[in-house]
Amino acid sequence: MKLLLHTCCGPCASATIPLWAGRGVEVTGFFHNPNIHPLLEWRRRLTGALDVAEVTGVEMLQDDAYDPAAWFASVVPGEGSRCRRCIGQRLMRTAQEAAALGCAAFSTSLSISPYQDHEAIRETGAEAAAAFDVEFLYEDLRPVYGESRRLSREWGIYRQKYCGCLISEWERYRGS
Repeated sequence: MKLLLHTCCGPCASATIPLWAGRGVEVTGFFHNPNIHPLLEWRRRLTGALDVAEVTGVEMLQDDAYDPAAWFASVVPGEGSRCRRCIGQRLMRTAQEAAALGCAAFSTSLSISPYQDHEAIRETGAEAAAAFDVEFLYEDLRPVYGESRRLSREWGIYRQKYCGCLISEWERYRGS
Protein backbone atom coordinates (compact mmCIF):
# COMPACT_ATOMS: atom_id res chain seq x y z
CA MET A 1 0.00 0.00 0.00
CA LYS A 2 1.23 3.51 -0.85
CA LEU A 3 0.93 5.95 2.04
CA LEU A 4 1.52 9.69 1.91
CA LEU A 5 2.73 10.73 5.36
CA HIS A 6 2.19 14.35 6.31
CA THR A 7 5.47 15.16 8.04
CA CYS A 8 5.43 17.98 10.54
CA CYS A 9 9.12 17.74 11.47
CA GLY A 10 12.13 15.46 11.59
CA PRO A 11 11.77 14.29 15.20
CA CYS A 12 8.15 13.14 14.74
CA ALA A 13 9.04 11.46 11.43
CA SER A 14 12.06 9.68 12.92
CA ALA A 15 9.96 6.94 14.54
CA THR A 16 6.79 7.30 12.45
CA ILE A 17 8.38 6.48 9.09
CA PRO A 18 10.09 3.27 10.32
CA LEU A 19 6.90 2.18 12.08
CA TRP A 20 4.79 2.37 8.89
CA ALA A 21 7.58 1.02 6.68
CA GLY A 22 8.07 -1.89 9.09
CA ARG A 23 4.48 -2.91 8.36
CA GLY A 24 5.23 -3.23 4.66
CA VAL A 25 3.74 0.15 3.77
CA GLU A 26 5.39 2.12 0.95
CA VAL A 27 5.86 5.50 2.67
CA THR A 28 6.37 8.82 0.94
CA GLY A 29 6.78 11.85 3.17
CA PHE A 30 5.05 15.16 2.52
CA PHE A 31 6.24 18.33 4.23
CA HIS A 32 3.42 20.87 4.22
CA ASN A 33 3.46 23.18 7.21
CA PRO A 34 2.47 26.77 6.43
CA ASN A 35 1.87 27.29 10.15
CA ILE A 36 5.56 27.34 11.05
CA HIS A 37 6.92 30.75 11.93
CA PRO A 38 9.33 32.38 11.26
CA LEU A 39 10.68 31.35 7.85
CA LEU A 40 14.03 30.35 9.38
CA GLU A 41 12.21 27.90 11.69
CA TRP A 42 10.27 26.53 8.69
CA ARG A 43 13.58 25.91 6.90
CA ARG A 44 15.09 24.20 9.95
CA ARG A 45 12.13 21.84 10.18
CA LEU A 46 12.16 21.13 6.46
CA THR A 47 15.87 20.31 6.69
CA GLY A 48 15.15 17.98 9.63
CA ALA A 49 12.42 16.20 7.66
CA LEU A 50 14.74 15.82 4.65
CA ASP A 51 17.49 14.48 6.93
CA VAL A 52 15.14 11.82 8.32
CA ALA A 53 14.03 10.91 4.79
CA GLU A 54 17.65 10.37 3.84
CA VAL A 55 18.39 8.22 6.90
CA THR A 56 15.23 6.13 6.42
CA GLY A 57 15.49 5.94 2.63
CA VAL A 58 12.08 7.42 1.82
CA GLU A 59 11.18 10.13 -0.64
CA MET A 60 10.19 13.43 0.99
CA LEU A 61 7.98 15.66 -1.12
CA GLN A 62 7.56 19.24 -0.05
CA ASP A 63 5.12 22.04 -0.59
CA ASP A 64 7.40 25.05 -0.78
CA ALA A 65 4.57 27.54 -0.44
CA TYR A 66 5.30 29.70 2.58
CA ASP A 67 2.48 32.17 3.00
CA PRO A 68 1.92 33.22 6.62
CA ALA A 69 -0.88 35.59 5.62
CA ALA A 70 -2.86 32.75 4.02
CA TRP A 71 -2.23 30.52 7.03
CA PHE A 72 -3.42 33.19 9.48
CA ALA A 73 -6.52 33.73 7.34
CA SER A 74 -7.29 30.00 7.50
CA VAL A 75 -7.13 29.86 11.29
CA VAL A 76 -8.88 33.10 12.24
CA PRO A 77 -11.70 32.65 14.73
CA GLY A 78 -14.32 30.27 13.49
CA GLU A 79 -15.61 26.82 14.34
CA GLY A 80 -13.30 24.89 16.65
CA SER A 81 -9.90 25.84 17.99
CA ARG A 82 -7.13 27.40 15.93
CA CYS A 83 -5.14 24.17 16.37
CA ARG A 84 -8.01 22.12 14.98
CA ARG A 85 -8.30 24.44 11.97
CA CYS A 86 -4.53 24.31 11.46
CA ILE A 87 -4.40 20.51 11.61
CA GLY A 88 -7.41 20.30 9.32
CA GLN A 89 -5.84 22.64 6.78
CA ARG A 90 -2.63 20.57 6.65
CA LEU A 91 -4.46 17.24 6.45
CA MET A 92 -6.78 18.53 3.72
CA ARG A 93 -3.75 19.53 1.63
CA THR A 94 -2.13 16.14 2.31
CA ALA A 95 -5.28 14.27 1.26
CA GLN A 96 -5.39 16.33 -1.92
CA GLU A 97 -1.76 15.42 -2.68
CA ALA A 98 -2.32 11.75 -1.81
CA ALA A 99 -5.24 11.56 -4.24
CA ALA A 100 -3.23 13.30 -6.98
CA LEU A 101 -0.35 10.85 -6.49
CA GLY A 102 -2.63 7.80 -6.51
CA CYS A 103 -1.82 6.83 -2.93
CA ALA A 104 -4.23 4.44 -1.22
CA ALA A 105 -4.03 6.35 2.05
CA PHE A 106 -2.50 9.21 3.99
CA SER A 107 -1.55 9.77 7.60
CA THR A 108 0.39 12.26 9.70
CA SER A 109 3.43 12.26 11.94
CA LEU A 110 1.47 14.57 14.27
CA SER A 111 -0.09 11.43 15.77
CA ILE A 112 3.15 10.65 17.62
CA SER A 113 3.05 13.81 19.71
CA PRO A 114 1.53 13.91 23.18
CA TYR A 115 1.13 17.67 22.66
CA GLN A 116 -1.24 17.45 19.67
CA ASP A 117 -5.03 17.33 19.70
CA HIS A 118 -5.63 13.70 18.69
CA GLU A 119 -9.39 14.15 18.44
CA ALA A 120 -8.78 16.94 15.92
CA ILE A 121 -6.32 14.75 14.01
CA ARG A 122 -8.84 11.89 13.78
CA GLU A 123 -11.82 14.04 12.87
CA THR A 124 -10.19 16.43 10.40
CA GLY A 125 -8.29 13.51 8.84
CA ALA A 126 -11.60 11.75 8.24
CA GLU A 127 -13.08 14.93 6.73
CA ALA A 128 -10.10 15.30 4.39
CA ALA A 129 -10.34 11.63 3.43
CA ALA A 130 -13.99 12.03 2.49
CA ALA A 131 -13.29 15.20 0.50
CA PHE A 132 -10.66 13.50 -1.67
CA ASP A 133 -11.83 9.88 -1.59
CA VAL A 134 -8.62 8.55 -0.06
CA GLU A 135 -8.28 6.59 3.18
CA PHE A 136 -7.00 8.31 6.33
CA LEU A 137 -4.98 6.02 8.59
CA TYR A 138 -5.02 7.30 12.14
CA GLU A 139 -3.12 5.49 14.82
CA ASP A 140 -2.23 6.81 18.26
CA LEU A 141 1.56 6.67 18.09
CA ARG A 142 2.18 8.44 21.39
CA PRO A 143 3.60 5.21 22.89
CA VAL A 144 6.61 5.53 20.53
CA TYR A 145 7.16 9.24 21.22
CA GLY A 146 10.19 8.43 23.40
CA GLU A 147 11.71 6.48 20.53
CA SER A 148 11.31 9.52 18.26
CA ARG A 149 13.19 11.66 20.77
CA ARG A 150 15.94 9.06 21.04
CA LEU A 151 16.31 8.65 17.28
CA SER A 152 16.29 12.37 16.56
CA ARG A 153 19.09 12.87 19.10
CA GLU A 154 21.02 9.88 17.73
CA TRP A 155 20.66 11.09 14.12
CA GLY A 156 21.43 14.75 14.99
CA ILE A 157 18.02 16.01 13.82
CA TYR A 158 16.98 19.54 14.75
CA ARG A 159 14.47 19.43 17.63
CA GLN A 160 12.16 22.40 18.07
CA LYS A 161 10.75 23.82 21.28
CA TYR A 162 7.23 24.74 20.16
CA CYS A 163 4.47 23.57 17.81
CA GLY A 164 5.45 25.93 15.05
CA CYS A 165 3.03 28.81 14.79
CA LEU A 166 3.68 32.29 16.08
CA ILE A 167 0.96 31.89 18.70
CA SER A 168 2.38 28.62 20.08
CA GLU A 169 5.84 30.21 20.26
CA TRP A 170 4.40 33.15 22.18
CA GLU A 171 2.51 30.81 24.52
CA ARG A 172 5.67 28.79 25.21
CA TYR A 173 7.80 31.79 26.08
CA ARG A 174 5.20 33.62 28.11
CA GLY A 175 4.96 30.58 30.38
CA SER A 176 1.52 29.15 29.59
